[in-house]
Amino acid sequence: MPRTLARRPFRDDVELSIVGLGVITAIGMEQSDVDALVTESVEAGVNYIDTGPRYGDGEGQQKLGLALRPHRDNVFIACKTGRRDAEGALEELELSLEMLHTDHVDLYQLHGVSSREDVEQILAPGGAAEGFLTARDQGKTRYVGLSAHDEDAAIAIMDGFPCDSILFPTNFACFAQGDFGPRVIEHAASRNVARLALKALAYRTWREGEERTHPKAWYRPITSDQRELARRALYFTLSQDITAAIPPGDEQSYRMAVELAADFEPMSEADQQALLDSAADLEPIFARA
Repeated sequence: MPRTLARRPFRDDVELSIVGLGVITAIGMEQSDVDALVTESVEAGVNYIDTGPRYGDGEGQQKLGLALRPHRDNVFIACKTGRRDAEGALEELELSLEMLHTDHVDLYQLHGVSSREDVEQILAPGGAAEGFLTARDQGKTRYVGLSAHDEDAAIAIMDGFPCDSILFPTNFACFAQGDFGPRVIEHAASRNVARLALKALAYRTWREGEERTHPKAWYRPITSDQRELARRALYFTLSQDITAAIPPGDEQSYRMAVELAADFEPMSEADQQALLDSAADLEPIFARA
């Protein structure tokens, strides 16, 4: 692992490493290897951990939870739930706390908000929003937020619920070819909602018949043999108005992101535009509806 990563403000006195470790990385790894990866990550300055109970039917969170036990006081654990009702959201949080061997998470997020139906269910009486506020009142989470894959749904949740943060795709190809992302970042900033990034190293959608070389990614990621493109893509994301980014969920991609982020310097506007221009032939994984 490289030298210590830079950190940026999240909320209050909390600062997060500019690259975080995602729970998907732990799926399929031996527990001893997950333990070693977490230890190396913490030593490299990674303190932002993204997790959830349903990845790999719980395998990822169970392994990550064991590996994090010696480091709990030095990490910021962000957890998620896909449940849209208060009772279900609270039940799933209890499951996560058990798997993570902790009495609280630092951030609890509505996971994958993607439609008007999601928004209506979450904000309705008895919806997940109520459960999140209960969890915060009980001290089982410090902050509440959401992850989203739809601009309109993301904005609706931020307008209807006191979110502390949003986890959202922030990717050069989506910006260039999908006009997807900047509107959410701007809206979140206007509402003082912290911005966290997904999909910085996404390249394009998988093509029909193409060999899927990275089974943990539903999209074609930028690979280690495209290191210069990976550097530019990651630096583009980190040059936006965000706190931190979660790379694709395989060990090689994660390690590459941490190594590249150790030397991060903000991209000039000219270099950002050149990268956007280079995406002309890419099919983005998300586009504005």
